[in-house]
Amino acid sequence: MKNYNYLELTDKNFPPASVTVMLNVAKKSIIDSANNCNNSLSKKMFDIILSLIIFIMVFSWLFPLIVLLIKLTSKGPAFYTQVRIGLNGKMIRMYKFRTMVKDAPILDESGKFIQSVKNDSRITWIGKFLRKTSMDELPQFINVLMGDMSIIGPRPLVEHMLALFDEPIENYELRTLVKPGITGLSQIKGLRGFTKGADDMRNRVSIDIEYIRKWNFWLDMQIFFGTIYVMLVGDKNAY
Repeated sequence: MKNYNYLELTDKNFPPASVTVMLNVAKKSIIDSANNCNNSLSKKMFDIILSLIIFIMVFSWLFPLIVLLIKLTSKGPAFYTQVRIGLNGKMIRMYKFRTMVKDAPILDESGKFIQSVKNDSRITWIGKFLRKTSMDELPQFINVLMGDMSIIGPRPLVEHMLALFDEPIENYELRTLVKPGITGLSQIKGLRGFTKGADDMRNRVSIDIEYIRKWNFWLDMQIFFGTIYVMLVGDKNAY
């Protein structure tokens, strides 16, 4: 049987009974792959060993430097925590370096999440640099050591993000079958930053599910080195 993409199966192309059977097969394949990813010893060892090495060799001097720059250029704490959606929909507290002014609003008057945009007045001078280089995400290695996140995986969304869309994002729950990551396949493909609408979110979800479906340790390595390349050359969608 042809290996159809889970998101491409619709009753426009196949009889209803065929759609049901193929959806069940495709979903089971994704769940099996997610279990392999979550139970992979090589992925767990990579997360722990690399995180410890980076903390000892890099963060021991880089974190104090970033903290000093943040404190010298704006009032408020150097670190920022945000509730995000983690494995199986469980809420986690994700750590970041603060890149916005103290007490910057994240919800508008109607309670909807305010996405960051280019030249956002809430973002500090040093915050722009940290976001452009993705260095604001470095404290998430703490989340990795805590077991809430992996180095590679779908990015955890802000809990208010899905409320921005008037229509449901199909198959979103499938991307939460694995631990969220500091970086992922969507990020190296340029799908980060401002989300224009439901179609943009569907594209991210599609790529995240594709990552889970195709997961293997070497794919993680490709994403890891791809992320380093993006950090070095800069990401136009990072602001």
